[in-house]
Amino acid sequence: MTSARATVHATAASAHGASEPRQEGPADLRLVAPALAAWAAAAVALDAPGGAVAVACGAAVVLAAVALRAAVVRRRAEREPEGNPEGERPPEDPRGDPRRDPRRPGPGACRPRAPRTWSAGACVALAAVLLCAAAGAASAALHAADVRRGPLPALAKQYARVTVELEVTGDPRLTRPRVRGSQRTPPALVFDAEAVRVTAPDGGVSAVRTPALVVVRQREAGDRSGPAAPAHAASAAWRGLLPSTHIRVVARAVPPLTSGDQAAAVLRVTGDGPPVVTRPPTPLQRLAGGLRAGLREATDGLRPDARALLPGLVVGDTSRVPSDLDDAFRATDLTHLLAVSGSNLTIVLALLIGPPHLATRAERRGLAPRLGLSLRGTAVLGGALALAFVVVCRPDPSVLRAAACGLITLLAIGTGRRRTLLPAFAAAVLLLVLYDPWLARSFGFLLSVLATGALLLLAPRWSAALQRRRVPPRLAEVLAAAAAAQAVCAPVVAVLAARVGLVAVPCNLLAELAVAPATVLGFAALAAAPLALPAARVLAWCAGWPAEWIAAVARWGAALPGAEFEWPGGWVGGLALAAVIAVLVPVGRRVLRRRWLCVLCALAVVLAVCRPAPFTRVITGWPPPGWRAVVCDVGQGDGLVLAAGDGTALVVDTGPEPRAIDRCLTDLGVRRIPLLVLTHFHADHVDGLPGVLRGRSVGAIETTTLLDPPGQARFVRSTAAAEGVPIVSAAPGERRHLGPLTWEVLWPAPAPPAAPGPERAVPPDALDGPNDASVTLLVRTGGLTLLLLGDLEPPAQQALLAAHPELGAVDVLKVAHHGSAYQDPPLLHRLAPRLALISCGADNPYGHPAPRTIAALRAQGAQVLRTDTDGAIAVLGTPARLSAAVNGRRDGGRPPPGGRRTRAGPARRPVRGGRRWPAGSAGRRRARACTSA
Repeated sequence: MTSARATVHATAASAHGASEPRQEGPADLRLVAPALAAWAAAAVALDAPGGAVAVACGAAVVLAAVALRAAVVRRRAEREPEGNPEGERPPEDPRGDPRRDPRRPGPGACRPRAPRTWSAGACVALAAVLLCAAAGAASAALHAADVRRGPLPALAKQYARVTVELEVTGDPRLTRPRVRGSQRTPPALVFDAEAVRVTAPDGGVSAVRTPALVVVRQREAGDRSGPAAPAHAASAAWRGLLPSTHIRVVARAVPPLTSGDQAAAVLRVTGDGPPVVTRPPTPLQRLAGGLRAGLREATDGLRPDARALLPGLVVGDTSRVPSDLDDAFRATDLTHLLAVSGSNLTIVLALLIGPPHLATRAERRGLAPRLGLSLRGTAVLGGALALAFVVVCRPDPSVLRAAACGLITLLAIGTGRRRTLLPAFAAAVLLLVLYDPWLARSFGFLLSVLATGALLLLAPRWSAALQRRRVPPRLAEVLAAAAAAQAVCAPVVAVLAARVGLVAVPCNLLAELAVAPATVLGFAALAAAPLALPAARVLAWCAGWPAEWIAAVARWGAALPGAEFEWPGGWVGGLALAAVIAVLVPVGRRVLRRRWLCVLCALAVVLAVCRPAPFTRVITGWPPPGWRAVVCDVGQGDGLVLAAGDGTALVVDTGPEPRAIDRCLTDLGVRRIPLLVLTHFHADHVDGLPGVLRGRSVGAIETTTLLDPPGQARFVRSTAAAEGVPIVSAAPGERRHLGPLTWEVLWPAPAPPAAPGPERAVPPDALDGPNDASVTLLVRTGGLTLLLLGDLEPPAQQALLAAHPELGAVDVLKVAHHGSAYQDPPLLHRLAPRLALISCGADNPYGHPAPRTIAALRAQGAQVLRTDTDGAIAVLGTPARLSAAVNGRRDGGRPPPGGRRTRAGPARRPVRGGRRWPAGSAGRRRARACTSA
């Protein structure tokens, strides 16, 4: 009896066993297949020929009709008695037994097996899948026809200049500046719109309804191509455009990047003046815009992180979020908090209704019973809140998706059953795909669906498994939810970003503590701002504390050395990661059964995330002991570190991207930088400055005297001022020392006298541009001589050689301008370096390094190493035994946005004096390659 009860309890559907009064059966998956069929058909049909889509839809409808007919026939056959299809009375047995049918075999005879056919339910399910697929394909074909209709696509192929009247359909958003070569791309304002009237160059006017993407170029102060505008900001008039506003623009029409893009054309507009508004926005959009503006005004007095983050948490307004905070949220997989999601509405509805398990009971909690509302009144008020949510957060597809998810959650709260939640979620996905087929190709929509599906299917089972192992119920629920969402979303993130995060689950758990209070207080401030701004500011101040906690969690998690590691991108990498996760999940179940294995796994994860220097050096062999200088792998740019003692270094240039130089300095264990030298103000040398200043003590920043480009020079000054770091100018002949380091500034030359001296081989007016003004350093450490040429061009190299005739051979040369073809042969001949280091990015569009430069260096007897193929390069040894170590090599692929791929290189052996020596430890074999110079 006891074993029978145990079996019933173990096989109960509820996590609480057979004693749970509200048992749930298997998950209801009947609507999942139709929703997936509509999704797949819409994704394929968006760029398929219309005729092919029509034929496929017709065939699907015909097959669905056949399946329905078969279902009717099978259902009728199932209802009739077996062996008596016409309802006839069976003939009497000759022996007098009327129950005996001589046509049936006797009890001992073998009965023929009936052919296996589909049941009526299977036929109905097949018909539903075919009809939903046809509906999804038809909706996608109709939406795609809008893209191909009208004159705008043809004008875009001609790159014509057109006059277009637009209806704004999305909020304007600022793009992040990116480094292209030596320059930072200017900020641009981007928004979605519909072209309603197009005037062609020949004067022809057409009334259309064609979707377009509008890019408004904003000029920074100091931009020589036109009038100046405020730095790092777009025009307030353009930024203030609301959906439903009609404007007239003169733009250059260009084709979209891909043929299956939602926009028929990209309209490039120069935003020198305010937009020409031909029709104001609707009253509803003005109301929503006023509420959002009120929330921004209420948060103006908060600290920077809270001021930037709170509007994003409440209504998805990320216009104030700085790039470093955005990078931190991406590294910790917290970006879903900055997007409008169903959780925002769920929190507000839970405040109204109370805990889910009490939603339909007499003892229900929340504000609804305290206001005397019945269940029906509560449902009406919840629907009104959902409508207000859509209005305030803009009724675009992402907001509608969030509202649908929130209403589905409301349904689960009201019923307390999960079985009704999954069909409702599948129905919501189906309706959203039919409403906007472009969602079928949206990675954001895919992530949202995967995360919600994981919460419905995986999280309850994982939570029950944790509770069976004595984990507290609430902790088990949040831990299972975070782990399930991360497990199903990680492969998609790998497809997009070529990385895997290790701190996503703990960071989401810590941030979850503050999401609800920040969201509730933020919505309260949003509602109070139009009525009483002082009260809204108080509420925003209260909401700022949990918002700052979330920002601190994101920054703390992103600052960990092993917060993320690189993974192959694209669909191949995503499928590989999915396979790995599928293997790890059952392994994790076995690990949970043994505490000592859990402790070992937790310790391994902690070591992988924290990466203490001794542990990292033993495993990877990097950084090599006794390193004197390291050329960091920062992509297409420069970043060089010179050792000056325990945790102290002189840093020269910062590269184009903060995360790359920050990771390099973290791996090297650099915590104190008495002096940071920026050779010149090109973006590939200074834009990584925030990464150097992140969590480190910097004594001063030394720069060149030529403040060009002016926008990037202002960026350096403002960034240094925000951290309280003084800026000094380099002076030729300046000599300094720091620990074992001594160095001299050789260039730029001082201001020329009125009459140039005869000693100058090149006149000063021949030196032009920021490259020729690069700070050039002659460094000595441990008996080695290193010359750092910055980006000097041949005229400046000739002048340097003429100004310093005593300059002789050096041990190490940092080749000028990333190894470009423009080098001065006499200078290379004079220097005769034993080791030449080139810092450049993989697959850069400039052809750096030039083959003839590498050939010229090798002709001088130099050993050439380069970061695009060797990764980071460390200089070791003494003049008698000069060597170098490399930390892996690149895979040859194109660098993904926001980062570069680096793989550990193959095993190499140290090369000394032309002979191969056995490699040392296993870690050294993977990471180190010593080369005799």
